Amino acid sequence: MSLEIDAGELVAVWGLRRSGRSALLAVAAGVEPPDSGLVLFEGKDLSARGAGMLGEGVGYCAHGVNIASRRRVIDNVRAGLLVRGVAAPTAYARAHEVLERVGVEGFSGFVMGDLDVAETVRVAIACALVHGPRVLVIDEPTKGVDLLERDKIVLLLRSLADEGIAVLVSDGDGSGLADADRALTLADGELRGRRSPEVGGTVLPLRRAGNSSAL
Repeated sequence: MSLEIDAGELVAVWGLRRSGRSALLAVAAGVEPPDSGLVLFEGKDLSARGAGMLGEGVGYCAHGVNIASRRRVIDNVRAGLLVRGVAAPTAYARAHEVLERVGVEGFSGFVMGDLDVAETVRVAIACALVHGPRVLVIDEPTKGVDLLERDKIVLLLRSLADEGIAVLVSDGDGSGLADADRALTLADGELRGRRSPEVGGTVLPLRRAGNSSAL
């Protein structure tokens, strides 16, 4: 298969259980190597960059990611920065910034195990955003999330794409497809749909029709 994503795009991949959605995203993020071919990020082969390259341009959220359940939210988010040698005050401030961005700043002092599924997903996104990625890869962000909260998660991802981040998500129930720029399907090892972004689309001006305004 071949897939290209541009900055500012939200691309959703839908497939049935065991269709390979999670494997596709892990390969796209550089977590797993492809059986053949290349995974390129800004012209560089991710598989050749080593296992320590996540967070340097690529953010990845695996479904059911194991975030320390007895650790505070703020400590989970800033942990990745501290490991990379960022000074504690700077890491703390950056963690608060991204928690506010994803809508869970008020939970910064909570223990992870006290959050519901939607709040945990938002914290996982914050853990990826704290490094300032240009590509965000998220496996099934709405799985297990309460129906009323799913649209809010999708709108968050949409807003991140609108800020210029390339966002790739997998979806198993169709709930994450509505706001996507492209919705692809994965079945029998084949990715179907428009796999490359449109370039140079026609722009149609809005004109007044008779006495009414065109919308």
